[in-house]
Amino acid sequence: MSVARRTACLIAAAVILDLVLVMPNQAKGLVAGAVLRLPLELPVILLGLAALPRGLALGKVIRAVLVAALVAMLALKLADIGTFIAFARPFNPAVDLFMIEAGTRLGISTIGLPLVILAALGGALALAALIMALWWASGQWVGVARGRIARPLTAVAAALGVLAVGAQVSNTLPLPWHATTSYLAQAHWRSYIQTRADLKRFRAAATSDSFSGSAGLFDRLAGRDVLIVFIESYGRSSFDAPLYAPTHVATLENAEPQLVAAGLAMRSGWLTSPTAGGQSWLAHSTLESGLTISDQTRYRALLASPRRTLFHLAAAAGLRTAAVMPGITLGWPEGPMQGFQTILAAKDLGYQGQPFNFVTMPDQYTLSAFDRLVARGPQAGPLFAQIVLLSSHAPWVPVPEMIDWDQVGDGRVFDHWALSGDPPKVVWRDHDRVRDQYRQAIDYSLQAILSYAERHADKPPLMVILGDHQPAPFVAQNDSRDVPVHLIGPPDLIADFDAWGWTPGLVPNEATPVWPMRDFRDRFIKALSRLPIRVAQ
Repeated sequence: MSVARRTACLIAAAVILDLVLVMPNQAKGLVAGAVLRLPLELPVILLGLAALPRGLALGKVIRAVLVAALVAMLALKLADIGTFIAFARPFNPAVDLFMIEAGTRLGISTIGLPLVILAALGGALALAALIMALWWASGQWVGVARGRIARPLTAVAAALGVLAVGAQVSNTLPLPWHATTSYLAQAHWRSYIQTRADLKRFRAAATSDSFSGSAGLFDRLAGRDVLIVFIESYGRSSFDAPLYAPTHVATLENAEPQLVAAGLAMRSGWLTSPTAGGQSWLAHSTLESGLTISDQTRYRALLASPRRTLFHLAAAAGLRTAAVMPGITLGWPEGPMQGFQTILAAKDLGYQGQPFNFVTMPDQYTLSAFDRLVARGPQAGPLFAQIVLLSSHAPWVPVPEMIDWDQVGDGRVFDHWALSGDPPKVVWRDHDRVRDQYRQAIDYSLQAILSYAERHADKPPLMVILGDHQPAPFVAQNDSRDVPVHLIGPPDLIADFDAWGWTPGLVPNEATPVWPMRDFRDRFIKALSRLPIRVAQ
């Protein structure tokens, strides 16, 4: 091989290794200037390979380990990009592997199985090509340094390796040098270890519940129903972001006098959700359990623990429990484990109209079906139910409009909206259009639930209406994890919550206290129970 060709191969190999190393773990780092950063791991790798003698089995083992490590780190960076975009946090292998299956199911429901299979095949081919490229690149540098120079190069490579890790951790590395890959590896390993330790502590905490076995819970309800209603992706942005506040605050303010005229009282506050951008069930389980459920492993640990949810305790107090879950399209064995005696999933709600892409049915239909399918009144007994409204779930395309409640029927009346407008793949090319669709979707959900509250003002339940989490950061336009929560119901019941210091009406102000969502369960039970109850501090 000529010197020129050999030099070109060495340069090409170094570039391949460099591109893997400079790959960022957040979408905002995917800029042209990123390739100009100099990864300190690169000279460590090149010098180490150059010092290896050719033809030895040990050299192949070292190359195999290097290629595996680089592929693993690139996969972790890509996973970080996805979770930062969706959930505003890095990927955690200890708790997030389930998202591979969940993402596959979401992909099938949005773009179809053929395209998902095609994407998987493309990913497999890209992985194979990456492995081959890295194997070739590492092989080009093996044995470049021969004889007496090999040993000093090994020492230099080791010294640079120590510098890469130590300087990055202490933030003393001069620009444009960096050691992002080694730093990320260390950070992810530390997070993994901390997560495992945290889970151990969580399981211990879940075994203790001060309300379990208590008598007199919820006796202030005096036989009245409780509805806990989650509005998907409804967060603080509806009040703070200029794109959304004029629409959403106006809808809430316009509803207040109508609800007051109907004889209802209102209070509003803030809760901090354990999640952002998705994974709504983590917020649901945090609210009902009184424990912070911030990831899938904690969720599984909760289900396996003796911790009693709001719904377990309500059932023990003689209330019927139910869950209305239009987003559940597969089996949901977790439902009974959370204390739900009756579960109405998507197929149980009888919707005959067209789906709104990922959204199985509009919120007005969900609420109408709940009234039709779940018995209410003195003969049926008091009800304690969770209702999840789905119309404000991404992709927010299309958005229905409110109609007369008597026209809802089997849902086919909504086909006019379900089949209208551009599909998600068109709308999502423009972030401004996505944000406007989000604005419309949240406003529709608010209109639906507020209209529902007014409609039932003659025999009003106690309604807890709240968001589960903020939308993805590029939509939310802020980093807050706070969500609004509204209490609507009979004035005597709402008065039981006066000590909370929440804002009268439907628009919580800045002075309203912000609680972690986990605190809601114990405070709620205590406010609705006359007998003295020992609450764990």
